[in-house]
Amino acid sequence: MSISIGLGLMDFPFGSAAGFWRWVDMCEAGGVDSLWQTDRIVSRTPILESMTTMAALAGRTRRMKFGMNVVSLAFRDPVLLAKQCATIDVLSEGRLLPAFGIGSPLSPEWKALGLDTSTRGRRTDEGLEIITRLWREERVTYAGRFSQLNEVSILPHPVQPNLPIWIGGSSEAAIRRTARYGTGWIAGSEAPAEAGRVVRAIIAAAAEAGRQIDADHYGAGFAFHFGSPEDAAVKPAMDAFRKRTGRDPATAFAVGDADTVMARLAEFVDEGISKFILRPVMGGDDGVIAQTHALIATVLPRAAAAWPRR
Repeated sequence: MSISIGLGLMDFPFGSAAGFWRWVDMCEAGGVDSLWQTDRIVSRTPILESMTTMAALAGRTRRMKFGMNVVSLAFRDPVLLAKQCATIDVLSEGRLLPAFGIGSPLSPEWKALGLDTSTRGRRTDEGLEIITRLWREERVTYAGRFSQLNEVSILPHPVQPNLPIWIGGSSEAAIRRTARYGTGWIAGSEAPAEAGRVVRAIIAAAAEAGRQIDADHYGAGFAFHFGSPEDAAVKPAMDAFRKRTGRDPATAFAVGDADTVMARLAEFVDEGISKFILRPVMGGDDGVIAQTHALIATVLPRAAAAWPRR
């Protein structure tokens, strides 16, 4: 199995835009496969908005792909989102990796946007159907609970003839949603064994629906840090993860050296995962740059040798 390693950001750890672009340029030159931006609209922590970040990356980079991990469809108008994705894909010459999810019921966006959390599943399913049709059809007419369209067009269509749709979430509903609409699946903070269980469930559900998702279109992510779990930036992040999820952060963080990161990659590969989003745990421009440089220098060459691209 060949694998692809991208990098992702949860928050905005840089002191200015200059630090962010320095990091992006390093990833572009260093062979990183893709960049991913976590989607948050309401946050007390500095976080970039996903779609405007995708547009900025389209203009700055020439080789890397990029995606949002993941956009909560219930928070967005599906027609506008479909148009944004199509435009970014056209201007980047086919490098967008759209990823969609249902959104956590605990997210502050529900109250800020005046939305009912009980509608999130239905809104997501309607949005996925509308978006996929707008990307492929000349005119779309649709009568749903939340959206009504009459011969709507969003030309130009995406450059990618079958623009990928990555779906996030590990619930039974997310599995069914991926099997019905998705061309790929991205794990959240699931451990390797749990990610493998979801992959097998999606494969079975897709077969029942008469669909097949490419074997190399299953992804996962984890945080990494070259150093010690006691380092200043790591311990608070691990404590916050434990408090938020009730899980052992050792299953979601790879802290140590290149061997540690490679071992975690291998655990996921054994479960059928081949696309990765790794998140550096470090604050400040120099810290993020140093962690990224270490990954590029010590992990990417070993991963390419262990799992060569077809």
